[in-house]
Amino acid sequence: MISSEKPSGPPLARTTLDRAAEHRRDEKWLAAAWERGQVLVVDLAKGGRALVTDHPDGSAALILVPSSAAPEAERWFLGVGPDGTPYWAVDGPLEAADGVRATGLRESGHLLDDLGTGLLTTAVALGNWHRSHRYSPKTGQPTEVVEAGWARVDPDGGMMWPRTDPAMIILVHDGVAGPDGRCLLGHNAAWPPRPDGGRRFSCLAGFVEAGESAEAAVAREVYEEVGIGLAEIRYEGSQSWPYPGSLMLGFHGIADPAEPLTLDPEEIDEAHWFTRSEVVKMFSGEGSQSVPMSSSIAFYLIEKWLLEDLENISG
Repeated sequence: MISSEKPSGPPLARTTLDRAAEHRRDEKWLAAAWERGQVLVVDLAKGGRALVTDHPDGSAALILVPSSAAPEAERWFLGVGPDGTPYWAVDGPLEAADGVRATGLRESGHLLDDLGTGLLTTAVALGNWHRSHRYSPKTGQPTEVVEAGWARVDPDGGMMWPRTDPAMIILVHDGVAGPDGRCLLGHNAAWPPRPDGGRRFSCLAGFVEAGESAEAAVAREVYEEVGIGLAEIRYEGSQSWPYPGSLMLGFHGIADPAEPLTLDPEEIDEAHWFTRSEVVKMFSGEGSQSVPMSSSIAFYLIEKWLLEDLENISG
């Protein structure tokens, strides 16, 4: 469903969380913050799911627990909320209860308020890093948590800090206003078919390689995946995509629909130019073609392109 207002930014970029990095080495402050804090339990073994409760208006709220009720596990300090409440995360199984459900960022990140989105995105990103760095890649020795969950150290004092992998994602379009303006969407060859046989189409994307700028990665990935050049590239925003640790850098780009497409079959098995009118129908669920999930930056890029000319579409 298309919003009636232009999106203010990528859905998982929203937050009111103060990370309060100045307290990460202050053990006395952290001990007191744990005692009075609220804890988000995330089940990383099941993709970083958390418990939420649904509201009548379609939004959702995270279920948090006092520190006294949190599972025994590594503690990761997420930050401080606008009212001064300290927030923490731990990895653990979720206990079902009436009126709550287990869900993840993909399904429900866009339904949370700004604080909730920031908490869950940070917890999943941080937790996935911890799960993959139990041992030092240099020495093979086990590591332990320090700096309130924002670093790990091995027995020799070797430190490691969370890292993210930069990735680019771009909505290619023709720069034409009105309902006949077109964008280029592709279907990834690795995506499984929908149960109803339909297909999801999304923006082109790929990782930024070593020694490469984000803009160079955009041009390279578009050419590699569909064989066309770009006349213009415009940065639109970014958001974390912690699966397991990406930072998605979003762009709009302009290309010529008359230029023939040459697909890389290992990456893209189908790609088409769609008019705004056709994409509106995809948003509404009509037909066998669908758009990306609402929590993704791809959804944001497509929706923003649509809403730049909403009056012409509905007029």
